[in-house]
Amino acid sequence: MSTSGPYASILAGEVTLTTPRFQLKPLLPADGPELLEEFSDTEVVRFMDIERHTDVAETLAVIEWTQNIRAAGTGVRWAIRAREGGGLVGTCGFNTLVWERGCRGEIGYDVARRFWGARVMDEVMPVVLGFGFLTLGLRRVEAMVTEGNHWSCALLERHGFIREGVLRDHAYWKDEFWDQLLYAKLG
Repeated sequence: MSTSGPYASILAGEVTLTTPRFQLKPLLPADGPELLEEFSDTEVVRFMDIERHTDVAETLAVIEWTQNIRAAGTGVRWAIRAREGGGLVGTCGFNTLVWERGCRGEIGYDVARRFWGARVMDEVMPVVLGFGFLTLGLRRVEAMVTEGNHWSCALLERHGFIREGVLRDHAYWKDEFWDQLLYAKLG
């Protein structure tokens, strides 16, 4: 079994995406201080599988994970930056890409609180999905949403995802089990 996905060379290359307001580039250690600011916000990480960050080392560990999955061809996570001003807005990407016995990816995203309500992911989602379906040839994109995150559910539904079910006590973080709502979209 291969440890790298068939699209590792694509993911290792220039994978910059753009929208009218945003530019997406793979996360780098230089993004650490700005990402720490986002991940230190209790409300931003409320439904995420991480604790609130208090030290840049925690954030750099997340960035290292994203670099490792990209190098292996099994995922990619972009920094979302405003095209004007260049400030970090959030992150998004494919946390998992599965090629053996499937052709699917799991999408994830987060947005700094100061950009909530600015429809960032409504602009970014079609571009990321296009990359997944057209460039990577995915058949299915999934999203796991922590129960209670109504904003994420609404976003996915606006972009054609179907709620397929509830995975009861599927995840464990922050000292408790969490139900995960499984959403998917076919390409």
